[in-house]
Amino acid sequence: MPHHPESHRRSIRLQEYDYTQSGAYFFTVVVQDRLCLFGDVVDQEMRTNEAGALVHSLWEALPGRFSFIQLDVFIVMPNHVHGILTIDQSVGAPLVGARGGNSSPTRATTRVAPTLGAVIGAYKSLTTRAYIEGVNAGAWPPFRKRLWQRNYYEHVVRNDASLAELRQYILDNPARWAFDRENPVIPR
Repeated sequence: MPHHPESHRRSIRLQEYDYTQSGAYFFTVVVQDRLCLFGDVVDQEMRTNEAGALVHSLWEALPGRFSFIQLDVFIVMPNHVHGILTIDQSVGAPLVGARGGNSSPTRATTRVAPTLGAVIGAYKSLTTRAYIEGVNAGAWPPFRKRLWQRNYYEHVVRNDASLAELRQYILDNPARWAFDRENPVIPR
């Protein structure tokens, strides 16, 4: 099969950036085909349905799975989610290469520094499995192939002013739904 470089997805991640390092990250994850599965915006307010409430509760449960993250602002929209999370690598077990205790000085621990991608990947997997259960129970509409789009958007938060702007962007998202590029009634 011939190789066509232009057919491969270009990475949207920052080149040379270490996504395991401590810091705040803004992200957006979009439903495949922009299907509105999580509720509706009514009078500029998001009203989640049962699936949207589940997606939100799984977000809130993430620190139980990843002790090194802290959750910030988050919103479920009809067909996507926006959030900010902070990775704090000073929390939890030592990383690979750390020494101490009774272990051999040449033996590394088994825990590796998790990335933002690992957290988002776990979130997408957990929500997909739970959503499929809702579909199988006949409660929720099905989706084609996968619940979420293949990738996600992320932005490394560099300062307090940017953090404040991103928080406000998330909070204002329902009021801007009529103009949102993820709104399927708006032509692309």
